[in-house]
Amino acid sequence: MVETLSPLALMTKLISFPTVSRDSNLPLIDWVEDYLNSHGITCHRFYDDTEGRIVEKAALFAHVGPDQEGAIVLSGHTDVVPVDGQPWDTDPWTVTEKDGKYYGRGTCDMKGFDAIAIWTLVEAHKRGVKRPLQIALSFDEEVGCTGAPPMIDRMLEVLPKASAVIVGEPSMMQAVTGHKGGHGYTTHVKGFEVHSSLLHTGVNAIMYGAKLIEWGNEVNAENMAKTPSDIAAQFNPPFTTAHTGMIEGGTAHNITAKDCIFGMDFRVVPGEDPADYTERYVAKVREVETLMKAVVPETQITLKQKFRVPPLMPEENGEAETLVRQITGDNASHKVSYGTEAGQFQERGYSAVICGPGDIAQAHQPNEFCTVAQFNAGHAFMEKLLERLL
Repeated sequence: MVETLSPLALMTKLISFPTVSRDSNLPLIDWVEDYLNSHGITCHRFYDDTEGRIVEKAALFAHVGPDQEGAIVLSGHTDVVPVDGQPWDTDPWTVTEKDGKYYGRGTCDMKGFDAIAIWTLVEAHKRGVKRPLQIALSFDEEVGCTGAPPMIDRMLEVLPKASAVIVGEPSMMQAVTGHKGGHGYTTHVKGFEVHSSLLHTGVNAIMYGAKLIEWGNEVNAENMAKTPSDIAAQFNPPFTTAHTGMIEGGTAHNITAKDCIFGMDFRVVPGEDPADYTERYVAKVREVETLMKAVVPETQITLKQKFRVPPLMPEENGEAETLVRQITGDNASHKVSYGTEAGQFQERGYSAVICGPGDIAQAHQPNEFCTVAQFNAGHAFMEKLLERLL
């Protein structure tokens, strides 16, 4: 007889796979596919086809119930952020229950939801639901939601189109109906090396790059000073932000830096056009590049888009929101500033909402956890969802 695992057993298994975004997720995908196959569920994969990719990854999706349109999709991601350098008190790849909390990397963000979704799919198949249910497990969410769009496009080719999507990012099981959009650029400032005592004859890539980073600070100060729009006022913070979180470059303290590489990322409130920020940033880049070329003509600044995540726009009488509110009883308004694949599903014609167990404040932290109560609330939610599908 085929063993049916509990949501907790499933989460424990998923977390045992260290699927950090920089590494392959195939061992996890292989296990999930084997488990679903053992229950008579056919799975489909989309392999990462990014040019030059060395590490192989895949998304997995499946459909149970009648072979017809109108399914509910349970969407989650399989990758997690690194634990490197974080002071964990427990093994991050082993679920540890302590003081009413499940500790482990991904318990909150978001293998807890993934586990509950897998359990729900198996139960839907066993119980013979009359309305179909789909699962979608993507890769590379943590590095810009880059794995979901091609997965969704493949789902539309292979499966009957679903109508509503529940993205299980941690929301304390509340219905989140909007999030900011995001896009980011890898900026490479290519300078000219000289001895720092003759810096006027060289181009210090770091110091010119700093002008662009300071421009980001100016954008933040400018936006912070504005009166937010009605939509923006629902977010925290209630304005579009520019951010640089990593920077590298330079050879030695007494050499003008030849290279400076950093990210410039924007989280744009719904109602504002992301293209406006791109245009402004490109204009500033060209302004700084002109200054560099005046010293050494061969210097330059290159930009490469690293991700683009559309906003999740609040829907009027949205099917996904209505369904979640009916199950949870939550009638409050909730918006978040992080990005998810919800906007990518919505962009392709699905109704979408965010609802999942856990608190986003615990995501990416050492000793990440999801409370037992929240995990159980997620399980209870799925039981009620199954009742509606029968």
